[in-house]
Amino acid sequence: MSVRKRKWTTAKGVEREAWIVDYVDGKGARRLKTFDRKKEADAFKATATVEIREGTHVADSDSTTVKKAGDLWIKACDGLERSTRDQYQQHLDLHIVPFIGAEKLSKLSIPIVRSFEDQLRTGNADLQADDPRREPRSPAMIRKILVSLGSLLADAQERGLTARNVVRDMRGKRRKGKERKAERRQKGKIKVGVDLPTREEIKAIVGAVEGRWRPLLLTAIFTGLRASELRGLRWSDVDFDKRAIRVHQRADRFNEIGQPKTEAGERTVPAPPIVINTLKEWKLACPTGELGLVFPNGVGNVESLANIINRGLMPAQVAAGVVVDTGEKDADGKPIMKARYTGMHCLRHFFASWCINRVANGGLGLPPKVVQERLGHSSIMMTMDVYGHLFPRGDDAEELAAAERALLA
Repeated sequence: MSVRKRKWTTAKGVEREAWIVDYVDGKGARRLKTFDRKKEADAFKATATVEIREGTHVADSDSTTVKKAGDLWIKACDGLERSTRDQYQQHLDLHIVPFIGAEKLSKLSIPIVRSFEDQLRTGNADLQADDPRREPRSPAMIRKILVSLGSLLADAQERGLTARNVVRDMRGKRRKGKERKAERRQKGKIKVGVDLPTREEIKAIVGAVEGRWRPLLLTAIFTGLRASELRGLRWSDVDFDKRAIRVHQRADRFNEIGQPKTEAGERTVPAPPIVINTLKEWKLACPTGELGLVFPNGVGNVESLANIINRGLMPAQVAAGVVVDTGEKDADGKPIMKARYTGMHCLRHFFASWCINRVANGGLGLPPKVVQERLGHSSIMMTMDVYGHLFPRGDDAEELAAAERALLA
């Protein structure tokens, strides 16, 4: 491998010069790469020498664009859930290709990816309204897009289309730590009365909800099942004798039945008497279908999440008085109220807090590991990141006084 200067004169008589790296790649093919400065040529020579020795070097002519590599990556995702594939396709079509789709993989660098990240963050208000590069993306969305870009490049690496995964190179431990802190600051801690109902609100909802939505919402409140798990729950997974519910499948947003996303999602959750007794009554009136679902729609198929929220959760809150003022008034001049909580996950948050709270305060007082298992989290870290601040500290004034008396008695 050699670096040499080349001088020539253009057709218009202008003298030009450049630095050429002349080398043979891992396939035995002779390659020439041109640089404006010797420093750049020397840097490429050093990198290419190592890559050729390790068998990872990819010449520019053998590389491809981000868009073409993205198409290959999407095809390789056939084994994933439909919702996951659709999310990857949206990241590619709406965020990655409009900005860097024409870039060659071999020319991607950390500065280029950082510039791409900055463009996602700021957008460009001077572009036309229908241009996907116009609107800025949120920090959470940028993080997801970069994860998808990293997966795309990892797939391209395995295909021999690029030697580096610059996204993985740029995301060191220090950077990840900063991102996690920034994300936690953005999300904030979940709060009682804001993200999850209070004990009084839950009691009001339990007393107000009726009809076909009562068994579903009671099960959500007292078992913490995700909405997808409730929609995919079968009667064969309800053990009335042992008062337990087994989670073995879920219904995705396309109403397709499949396994839980993670191994930890498959679990058995104890159910209190109010849930078991209500389900026994509901089983007599439940619409039947081939799927054997506990909470189907009127013809026995998977119920849509929108129906559960709009026809079940929202009216139940309004009937229970768990509402907020919209600031608008009806024809009679009375304030228009709406449900305080907008998604089913608020009930899952409440279940987590119920598991965590002290028995003296009406909770179960379960240790973190058991809470993780009940919720079906893949790791204890996830449980503690979301709910760690809800666990009793064990060092309040009354408990300290009791511990002192026990020690010195």
